[in-house]
Amino acid sequence: MIRISAVPIFEDNYIWVLQKGRHAIAVDPGDALPLIHYLKENQLELAGVLITHHHHDHIDGLPVLWSHYQMPVFGPAGIKNVSNPVTEGETLHLLGTDFKVLAVPGHTLDHLAYVGADALFCGDTLFAAGCGRLFEGTAGQMYASLQRFAALPDHTLVCCTHEYTLANLKFALAVEPDNQALLERMQSDTALRQQVLPTLPSTIAKEKASNPYLRCDQKSVIRAAQQQNPHAETAVEIFAALRKWKDNFR
Repeated sequence: MIRISAVPIFEDNYIWVLQKGRHAIAVDPGDALPLIHYLKENQLELAGVLITHHHHDHIDGLPVLWSHYQMPVFGPAGIKNVSNPVTEGETLHLLGTDFKVLAVPGHTLDHLAYVGADALFCGDTLFAAGCGRLFEGTAGQMYASLQRFAALPDHTLVCCTHEYTLANLKFALAVEPDNQALLERMQSDTALRQQVLPTLPSTIAKEKASNPYLRCDQKSVIRAAQQQNPHAETAVEIFAALRKWKDNFR
């Protein structure tokens, strides 16, 4: 069985570490030293790295890690230190488990996600109660990517890269102030952060119940989005109105 752990780095990033026996896979190591410390403390050998996209806080640890472990690095083509470029539809066999590669443009055009071990490693595409900014892709691309995640089994763990949950929940409650699942989630996740504990991983079921970007077909979300853009009608237009609202939300 694969054990999944979150190693905190920077102010709000996580490196996800998948462990089976003495071998480990790391996801999005933006900083090498906390990961190396974790591996040594737990007597683990780094067998590979998964990269979701090219932003520096996801890849800057690669040169130092390579000098220590010389492990294969899987990720989008064109990223320095990615030794094994992968793309949509490929399957990676790691730690005795298959991981499916999904191309999920929106946050960036090269963004990938990995699904395996009953978990989704989604980088900056899907967050707990939120989603990534549209730095390179379109609203249509991001909405389609999120819909692919929503189609995964409800029990799938959502392992994103940032601890943005409380800020995302604050916005989600502005969209759906009467959503009981959101109210309960704000209470439980606030308690976790007060203890300096991660709010992650989430689950697909939890996101479908409380993440406004996965609820663009719900009347309450549609009404709220149309208050921002009365012309929004399609699901993509509702999503775009929400994302623009969030970008300016305080």
